[in-house]
Amino acid sequence: MPNLRVSGLRVLLRVLLRSCGSAFVLSFFLVGVFEHPLFAFDESTSATSGDDATGSPKVASVPVRSIQAKSIDDALNQENKIQGVVQTPEPSVSDLTFIRRISLDLIGRIPSTEEVAEFLSWPENERREKLIDKRMADDRFIDRWTTFYADLLRLRSSAEGGSAAIAFVHRSLAESVPWDELCRQLISKNGKAGAVPEVGFILSDGADPMAMAGVTAQVFLGVRVACAQCHDHPFDVWKRKDFYELAAFYGKTRRVENRFTRTIYTTEATESLVMWPPEGVGKLEDRKPMTPRFPFEMLPEDHPSVARLNARRKALAEEKAALLARQKSNASTDDGLDELLADADKKVVRQTREGNADTGLEEARSEVRKVGLAGGRSLSSDWRMELAEQITSPRNRYFSRCFVNRVWCELIGRGFVNPLDDFNNNNPPSHPQALDYLADEFVASGYDLRTLVRSIVSSEVYQRGHSAAVDPALRTELERGFLALPARRMNSESLYDSIVTAGHLFQVKHAAGKNMKTVWVEAQISKQPSASTVLASRSLTGNAGKTMDPAMAASEAVSEQSPAYNLEGAIEVDFAKILEQGQEGVTDDAVMVDQMSAMSTEEIEAERMRMKAEENSFSYVERFSRQQLDDNPSFASSFRMASPADPEHFLRVFGQPERVQLGETRDHAPSMRQALMLLNGRLTHEAARVGELEPAYELLAGPKPDPERAVALAYLEILTRNPTGVEINEGVEMINASENKLDALADLRWVLLNCNEFRFLP
Repeated sequence: MPNLRVSGLRVLLRVLLRSCGSAFVLSFFLVGVFEHPLFAFDESTSATSGDDATGSPKVASVPVRSIQAKSIDDALNQENKIQGVVQTPEPSVSDLTFIRRISLDLIGRIPSTEEVAEFLSWPENERREKLIDKRMADDRFIDRWTTFYADLLRLRSSAEGGSAAIAFVHRSLAESVPWDELCRQLISKNGKAGAVPEVGFILSDGADPMAMAGVTAQVFLGVRVACAQCHDHPFDVWKRKDFYELAAFYGKTRRVENRFTRTIYTTEATESLVMWPPEGVGKLEDRKPMTPRFPFEMLPEDHPSVARLNARRKALAEEKAALLARQKSNASTDDGLDELLADADKKVVRQTREGNADTGLEEARSEVRKVGLAGGRSLSSDWRMELAEQITSPRNRYFSRCFVNRVWCELIGRGFVNPLDDFNNNNPPSHPQALDYLADEFVASGYDLRTLVRSIVSSEVYQRGHSAAVDPALRTELERGFLALPARRMNSESLYDSIVTAGHLFQVKHAAGKNMKTVWVEAQISKQPSASTVLASRSLTGNAGKTMDPAMAASEAVSEQSPAYNLEGAIEVDFAKILEQGQEGVTDDAVMVDQMSAMSTEEIEAERMRMKAEENSFSYVERFSRQQLDDNPSFASSFRMASPADPEHFLRVFGQPERVQLGETRDHAPSMRQALMLLNGRLTHEAARVGELEPAYELLAGPKPDPERAVALAYLEILTRNPTGVEINEGVEMINASENKLDALADLRWVLLNCNEFRFLP
C-alpha cells in the first residue's frame, strides 16, 4: 500500500468507510480473520448508480437487438408468465455500465478511458451494437474464450501435451473452427503429444477408458454417468451397462511411451480393455470385450434445426470443396515413411555387425512406424471417430444444450440448468423453451461460438441491471426468472488484467531512471570451466511482464531480471510457437531413431547412462553481487500464462481451477488471503502509483494542477464511471491536505482498486 500521509489520513478513512465499509477498515487495521466485506457487493456503489458528475444515472441508449436476441427475450417472458412470475424486470443499465460489463465478458478486462471516449462518441442508438462487433473482433476475445474452453475441457499446461492442446484451442478460436468440429478432433485423434495437439485432451486422463467415459458424458453432454461405473445410477436412468458401452469406445486406445526417445503418444490396439460383465460379476470365462453403443436418445432426422444445418452445410459445400481437396491431398501421414525406413534398412545392412538384425533397432523402428514421423500421427481410431460423430451430431440435443447452458451461465451468471453438468429428469431447465431455442439456433449457425455470444449479449436480459430488492427471496425470484442479473465476481484472469489496465501497467509508465533500486543477487555458477554459464539467479524485484520461451513459461524459470517466486507475475506464452515446436519435435525423433540405427542395444544403453551421469556431474558455487536496476515494471496478460498457475499465484488464490477433478468449477468464495493480496500485493501497489508517462501525472504535477480532474480520471479509469459530487470533494480534500499530491492520488487509487465496486461486474 502507498504510504499514508498523516494530514490526509482522516479523508482517506472516510473514503475507505464509504467505499469498503466500516468492517473493512477495522479488519484492515486489526487484520481480523472473518469473511472480508470487501467482497460483499454493495449495490449503492455500483457503476449503475451514476454516470455523470452529479451522480445522476443517464438514460440508457436503446440497444439494437438481433432477431435471435429478441426471440430469447420473448421466450423468457412467455415462460415467466406461464410460471406465474409477474415482477417487473430491472431496467437496462447505463452506457458506461454496459461498456464495462461487455468488455469484461468478451475480452477479459475493463475498458480504457480512450475506449470509453470512443464508445460515447458513437451515435447513441448504434453504440452498443458497434461495441459488440468491435469486442468480438478483438484478439483478446480469442484469449479470453480460450480460458473458458480450457476450463471446460480441463486442459493443463503441465499435463502431457497440455500446452499444445491449449494452443490448438486458441488457434481454433482464431480460425472460427465450429465447436462440433473442435470436439470431434479432440475425441478421435491419435498421435504424439505435442505433434498432434488434439491428443492432449485424452492424455490428460491417461487415455483410461473408464475415466474418459465419465469425462466425455459430463464435459460434452452435461450428463453425470460416472456414478454408473460401479452400480446402476441411483438418481437417474443410466445403468451400469450403459456406462460400459460408452467406455468401450475407448477400449482399444492405448497410451504408449517410447523407451528410447521418451515420446508419449496414443495408438489403437487390436483388443479392447473394456470387458463385460464387470470383474467380480459372474464367471470369469463369461467375460468378453464390450461392444460400444451410444446410449443417448437422438432427435429425428427431419427436426427443423437439423434440416437448417444441413441446408447451411450444403450451401457452403462448393466454397469448401477446393480447400477440402487440398487438405485431403496433404492428409496422408505415411508419405515418405516407407522410403525413410528403407534407407534405415540399408544402413542396418551396412553398419550392423555381421549383418545380424538388432532387436533394439527393430523395436525402435516398430514404434516409429506406429507414431508416424511425418506429422506425428498414428493409427486412427474407428470406434472413437464413431463416438465423436454421435456426440456432435445435430440430432444429439444433449450436446448443443450443454454448451449453450455453459455459455449462458458464463455471460448471465446462472444457467438454465444448475449445476451446469447435471442434466437429468430430476433437474429440469428453469426455462426449457428458451434453452431449446438457443440450442437449435446454435446448431443452425454451424455451432458458431461468436453467433451464440452475440445473440446473448444483444438481448434485453443481458443488459438488465442487478436487483435492488432488499428481500433476499424476491431477489432470488427475479434472478431465477432472469428479470435481474445476479452479481458476479470477476474471474481471476479478468481481475488481474483489469488491475493492469487501470494502472497503465501493460507498458512501462515511469520515465527511465526514476525508480533505480539496489538489490542483492544470488547466482549459482558452475565450477566446470567449459560451462561457466549462470544457471539460476534470484533478485528481489524485476520485470513481471517478461516474455519467455513457452517451454520455460510453465515453470517460470528464474532469470537475473525476475524474482525467485513471483506470486503475481505473468510470463507470456507464445501459442503459435508451441504448435511450431511440436512439429519440430517430430523431426527430432526421426533424427534420433536414425542415429540409433547404427548402434546396438548395449551401445544405446551405455550412451544413455553416460548422458545421465554427465547431467549429475555438475557442481556449483554461490556468488552474491549488488546490482542497480530500474524498477519500472510492466505486466503481461494473465490470459497468456501457462495454466493453471502455481497454487500460490494470484490467479489460483482468486479461484482459477486446478482442472483435474471432473466437474470442478471456479471458486468465487471470498477469503482473507484474497483481501491481503489486494491490500498488500505488488500488482495493486504498482497500479496505484502515478507514473510520469500516464495522464494523471500532468493533472497534479504539471504547470496547471487540476485535482478535480485527477479525481474524476481515477474513477473513470478504475470504476468506469464519473464520481458523484461528494466523491469529488472527498478526493480533492484528500489531495490538497497532502504534502505530496501524487502520493495522495495513489492512496485514492489504491482505495478504489480495493473497494467492493471494482471486484464485481456491474
